Amino acid sequence: MMKKDFDSSAFHPADLTAVRPTLETLTGLKTTRASGYTVQPLDRVLATAKLKFGERAQRVIDCDRVFVFNPDAIGEWIVERHPDIFRPLLERAGLSVNLCSMEPPVTPVCFATMYSGLTPSEHGIRKYEKPVLKVNTIFDDLAAAGKKVAIVCTAGDSIAEIFKDRQIDYFIYGDRHLCNLKAMELIEEDQHDMIVLYNGNYDWAMHRFGPESKRSLRELSENVETFCRIHDAIRQQWTEHNTVLAFAPDHGCHRSVLPPGTHGKRIPKDMNIRHFYSFLCRADREEADVSVEKH
Repeated sequence: MMKKDFDSSAFHPADLTAVRPTLETLTGLKTTRASGYTVQPLDRVLATAKLKFGERAQRVIDCDRVFVFNPDAIGEWIVERHPDIFRPLLERAGLSVNLCSMEPPVTPVCFATMYSGLTPSEHGIRKYEKPVLKVNTIFDDLAAAGKKVAIVCTAGDSIAEIFKDRQIDYFIYGDRHLCNLKAMELIEEDQHDMIVLYNGNYDWAMHRFGPESKRSLRELSENVETFCRIHDAIRQQWTEHNTVLAFAPDHGCHRSVLPPGTHGKRIPKDMNIRHFYSFLCRADREEADVSVEKH
């Protein structure tokens, strides 16, 4: 029996290449591309940011802090199948955006695209491998503009490896709990313009026990709880900043036999993902999140 080959209509039209230009536009930088092709940012994210942070006359986005939380392997389908787990996130996020992952949907390929804005053929990582990226990334542009960037992640993971050797601050630990504690410390210290935090615990559990096992769903709940703690800490402590906080997974996953869970195929469960954005405004902490239609 032949495997079903999904046509393009099975996948969301916007993809991970749009994340970098979106984040750079929020920070006021002009997107730098290694090629002549320019990907448009996510219009709905920018429109919401303008509504929340923009000056009324020109609608210039006034955002001076970005925090990106990168949980691993959380596909759109798992969000839809377990709404109770994601309810606390939805209560805090003002906007959700459907995206398509990269092919193949594996971690280093996807994060290389997310922070370079380039396709795998452009940035050079086309399989599960972790070379140091030589192409320009958002981290390079932010550092060149005098912005302070922090990456907080576990040793040996894709983000720790492929984004080495840049003029940014690295906080790399052997345990994700230490990573999360450090991220909270960085929020309290309030010295960085952009913070990226990676958690790979759901991916770890999914591979060993299956995407919807009790252990995996517990790890998924912890990812949501981590986002909520970050959100609440920013709301309380970054009162002098306009902040965009993103919940931004790299790809999805699906059930298999050996191992019980996996990813890497061109199928909707692996390719279709959903990112969530929260907009925390310095002027109005009581009504910080804009209520807009979720897609």
